[in-house]
Amino acid sequence: MRLRILAGTVILILGLTAYAMAVASVARAVLPDGTLVQILFYACAGIAWLAPAARLTRWMQRAAPYHPPGASS
Repeated sequence: MRLRILAGTVILILGLTAYAMAVASVARAVLPDGTLVQILFYACAGIAWLAPAARLTRWMQRAAPYHPPGASS
């Protein structure tokens, strides 16, 4: 429940960090120096991570809501 949210948050942060590093490495190795090409590449790369992040966020939200001890329902 809360562990799912914690795990999802850690996965999201580490995954996004790794993704950003990979995108920057690919861009540096492959892209020419043209500004327009770089803008288009980074725009597509910036949108591409949204689908997996949204799926992970939906998985995290399926966790049962937190009810503190002693709270009446």
